[in-house]
Amino acid sequence: MDKNQWIIDNLPYSDPFRFVDQIDSIDEERVEGRYHFHKDHDFYKGHFKNNPVTPGVILSECMAQIGVVSLGIYLLRDQDIKGLEIGLTSISADYYIPVFPDETVIVKSEKKYFRFNKLKCLCKMYNEDEKLVCKAEIAGMMKIEKDD
Repeated sequence: MDKNQWIIDNLPYSDPFRFVDQIDSIDEERVEGRYHFHKDHDFYKGHFKNNPVTPGVILSECMAQIGVVSLGIYLLRDQDIKGLEIGLTSISADYYIPVFPDETVIVKSEKKYFRFNKLKCLCKMYNEDEKLVCKAEIAGMMKIEKDD
């Protein structure tokens, strides 16, 4: 199995709350991945009536899953991550253009730092036309629970 699929398989999310379809590239400093927002997601039913738009909180979650959690799993790849616990510690985001049902987004993230199991990244999300959808600084803590 390739490392990119291994990362996806080890994400602590499942449908309908996993917002990672593929990891395109990853190394010690950055990650790039994508997700397709299917028109049948439940959140489109009420956001907004007759004009569905992807909620900003979901866009932020997508950036966090690809840009922080996936990179964190990669950085911890030499450890047994079965007991991995992840918590969001901070996010500061700006939104520029909407994402509609049946659009694919690309998330590009660069590590700012990773120390004491805290990972902070600058994440940018683009649509398929390569227009900047949103960007955020996102930080999270990663803890591996050890069996005694």
